Amino acid sequence: MCFSAQTVEAWRSFMRRMGVQLSLDEFARLYGIRQSDAGIRIPKAMDAAFAAPADPAERAIKAQIDAFDARQAAAWEQQLFGQRRRLADAERALQTKATKAAAEHRRIAGDKVQWLLGKLADLRRSTLLPRDSRIFPGWYAPLIVSERGQRAALPMRYQCRPAGKPASYDRRYPGTYNARRNNLEGFWRGQFGRTHGLLAVERFFENVSRDGRNMVLEFAPADQQPMLVACLWSRWAGPEGELLSFAAITDEPPPEVAAAGHDRCIIPIKPEHVDAWLNPDPHALAASHAILDDRQRPYYEHRLAA
Repeated sequence: MCFSAQTVEAWRSFMRRMGVQLSLDEFARLYGIRQSDAGIRIPKAMDAAFAAPADPAERAIKAQIDAFDARQAAAWEQQLFGQRRRLADAERALQTKATKAAAEHRRIAGDKVQWLLGKLADLRRSTLLPRDSRIFPGWYAPLIVSERGQRAALPMRYQCRPAGKPASYDRRYPGTYNARRNNLEGFWRGQFGRTHGLLAVERFFENVSRDGRNMVLEFAPADQQPMLVACLWSRWAGPEGELLSFAAITDEPPPEVAAAGHDRCIIPIKPEHVDAWLNPDPHALAASHAILDDRQRPYYEHRLAA
């Protein structure tokens, strides 16, 4: 399964080239919810897409991002003050008498000071790094869908909660960030042939076992071209509010991925099939399967993930 992916860093310009419009109402809704729910995980690259707002709607989103960042910075700075004080107290205690407890307080406080300094530096950094585009299960990413016949990008969580299911599905089925090809007409029958999406990614990451150890491998097309990954999505509504979420479809791997030690792989859609994939006919599932069969087949190079 694809446990992590790196979305296209300059995704907004990529969307423009594809004729995809951002659903600013949905982005504003997500950033509004994050004001009171710091558990919502949004990659830095998605925030950065609104760094130079072009209209009032984008300026409102930018204001929400800035307000959240300011509160996060204030919280980390308060923690940093406390850990620096703890570190100073431990060092004073060690000058008087060397004890195991004081040494442990110094070690823990020192580690936390460095961690907090790193988090603050990352928050204030304006130059994007490749890791700023990486998403994990539970994180949000811009998914390309069809809205009223037009290509649109909506922010969605990378772990699908099917409409009509209880919120407890997230715990009961933690692997629903991937949809297995052989189960599209079973578990995923409410989405397959109905709500299809595409995620623009540059590479993906997999856990593999080698010599009894778990390792994370990074896979990328040899031609370094972005991929449009086939996904299913759902608009869930319940007492907790509304949730947009998606899963990436996975299938049997190509030989080079299998040889590297993994048994699943994402499915990149050919550009000529984009609109047909985004506008499926629920009564003609064979057509959707045919698109998945006639996929792009890049050669994936791999390396140990940094």
